Amino acid sequence: MTDTNVPTPELRPDCPNFSSGPTAKFPGWSLDKINTIAMGRSHRSATGKGRLKYAIDLSRELLGIPDDYLIGIVPASDTGAVELAMWNMLGARPVTVAAWESFGNVWIQDAVKQLKPANLTVLEADYGEIPDLTTIDKGDDIVFTWNGTTSGAKIPNTDWIADDREGITINDATSAVFAQPMDWSKLDATTYSWQKVMGSEAGHGMLILSPRAVERIESYTPSWPLPKIFRVKKGDKLNTAIFEGATINTPSLLATEDYIASLEWAKSIGGLSELHARADRNAKTVHDWLASTPWMRNMVSDPAKWTNTGVCMVFQGDWYEGLGDDAKASVPKKIAAMLEKMDIAYDFNGYRDAPPSLRIWCGSTVEQEDIRRLLLWIEWAYAQVKAELS
Repeated sequence: MTDTNVPTPELRPDCPNFSSGPTAKFPGWSLDKINTIAMGRSHRSATGKGRLKYAIDLSRELLGIPDDYLIGIVPASDTGAVELAMWNMLGARPVTVAAWESFGNVWIQDAVKQLKPANLTVLEADYGEIPDLTTIDKGDDIVFTWNGTTSGAKIPNTDWIADDREGITINDATSAVFAQPMDWSKLDATTYSWQKVMGSEAGHGMLILSPRAVERIESYTPSWPLPKIFRVKKGDKLNTAIFEGATINTPSLLATEDYIASLEWAKSIGGLSELHARADRNAKTVHDWLASTPWMRNMVSDPAKWTNTGVCMVFQGDWYEGLGDDAKASVPKKIAAMLEKMDIAYDFNGYRDAPPSLRIWCGSTVEQEDIRRLLLWIEWAYAQVKAELS
């Protein structure tokens, strides 16, 4: 059944990729942009190690990371980077782990069920909300997610992190680091993956350590065992070679080159400020549409906490609220499946553990015009689903 009151849009997005990770490739990406100089070479060779070091140096330049911070490429994407930091640094002081969506809750489970440090505090909030971070003691080590990838709620600032803190901060910044300003002075271990905001290939994580984080690693030995992929010390000292391109295990040099290509693209369009601006414009397009769309709203109620990357939206209104739970859950699935089958838009259904929702990635590799076109198609698909379920 078709709702004739909503016309079929005339234009499709040029790029139908709206996944929140891996995210869309940068505009103009193609395989011939990938440098093959290191293909088939050892990652320990001068060429291989040089390309890994170049990826580190470009990351520092683009993100404005302080000169005295170390940057390393580590295994297992952002997950591996966060857990490497937790396994190496937690246990020396009281710990607070704060979470408000799926991935942050993984770090809670790591702390509660695996590491079990003494004096552990857990701060949780429902999807779309953020717990009261001002309650965290400045003596605690803190683990938090800058931007909730599956809820669309970001921290509005870092005022809650004390300048004279005694603990260290571990910041999962994977869906924020290239889209939102990082307050490096408040961050001791910061992590991200290549496949999020920059749209590169998955499997590798980035670990950024402040001098305070290095001091913690060198002065403290945790009571639990560390698997090889988490070992960053030689004797009592940090293995600084890891932060010069000598990775813990074998990386993909093809994935490395893809990441380098995305960094070079970002540099060519104006660097970090333009990455931020593109994400801001994209997200504003969605936020403005939500303001004029009575049957949808941002999952996050406080505009100060709205992300500019993975914007999460939930349904509302009398018709939707009158449906049963199963029918409610089916609405975003039907819309996403309908538009995917038509090759109009892929992978924008909400995260599996989140409330029934749609999630549009608005990071810098997505074109604003494609988001505008997608929103019109969502209106059309919603009308078809509403007619079907009514």
